[in-house]
Amino acid sequence: MHYLVEQFLSICDSIHFVFFPPVSFMDAIEFARKGKFDAYVAVGGGSVMDTCKAANLYASSPESDLLDFVNAPIGKGKPVTVPLNPLIAVPTTSGTGSETTGIAIFDYEELNAKTGIASRAIKPTLGLIDPLHTLHMPERVIANSGFDVLCHSLESYTALPYHMRSPCPTNPIERPTYQGSNPISDVWAKHALRIVAKYLKRAVKNPDDREARFSMHLASSFAGIGFGNAGVHLCHGMSYPISGLVKTYRAKDYNVEHPIVPHGLSVVLTSPAVFSFTASMCPERHLEAAEILGADIRTAKIKDAGLVLADTLRKFLFDLNVDDGLSAVGYTTADIPALVKGTLPQERVTKLSPRSHSEDELSCLFEASMKLY
Repeated sequence: MHYLVEQFLSICDSIHFVFFPPVSFMDAIEFARKGKFDAYVAVGGGSVMDTCKAANLYASSPESDLLDFVNAPIGKGKPVTVPLNPLIAVPTTSGTGSETTGIAIFDYEELNAKTGIASRAIKPTLGLIDPLHTLHMPERVIANSGFDVLCHSLESYTALPYHMRSPCPTNPIERPTYQGSNPISDVWAKHALRIVAKYLKRAVKNPDDREARFSMHLASSFAGIGFGNAGVHLCHGMSYPISGLVKTYRAKDYNVEHPIVPHGLSVVLTSPAVFSFTASMCPERHLEAAEILGADIRTAKIKDAGLVLADTLRKFLFDLNVDDGLSAVGYTTADIPALVKGTLPQERVTKLSPRSHSEDELSCLFEASMKLY
């Protein structure tokens, strides 16, 4: 454990901390309820931090059922009204930004899709952002984690504007965690995107480049602050069934015994198609994002904003050896209906798309993402 955590623990002798490797949300919740702990420390990637958030929440509300706080329409989406215990988050990957957000994502096996809990109440009390904790990550983990930062930035910057977000309940506790793009989240999203543009390729191609690795770790938290307030939209909404319905694909550099499409990869594979689709609603933002990522937009036309950003993303992904679309991770056009079905319940994020979409349009986006190059 890094000395910062040790120093913090040394001044908290009256607090009983517990460290546990979570197997699932339910296992962690049961363990936390039995332990009645005073505080929590989450050391790991997004799944670890999200599991610890859930353990803290349900241990603090022992009478609640799992689906009580899970996002509607899968769960009941109840507001969190109970006080939670302190939670310290120590990220060991550079992608999720979970140390900054009130989001906890999990696989809901009954639907073969991911869903989650969204509430400001479950945000970590403290995040310890130390890039030394990430130096164990191999090349593809660096890349896929970075793609999550990339899409967090792009989606929050192009999300439906906050003043167009609905519903708008008068009671603050009933307001959604994701508010739509706004002047504050824009600052963090663009700052993180600039870091990704400058450092992600360096970090992937030379894992010993500590300047790049350290910068990407900060970018993860910066993007987390942005999307944790504004939200994400279609890339993330469509990614959940891509991860949940995986058949045989086993990602390189992931030491697991089961098929897996890493989260960052599942998100970025649809990004060219998604931003081609959404650009008509805020073309200036799409062009600005393309320029940050290296495109020359001096002669670009507003009506071509989506194509410009999509082409910029394809080149970016090609340079980083990303699999050639959904077909390369095991999907065919026959899987599209199931992928659409898995996307439909993700209203927490899909409703933040700046452009509304039908089931047929989602089908077209999945089909367009079968191949990237």
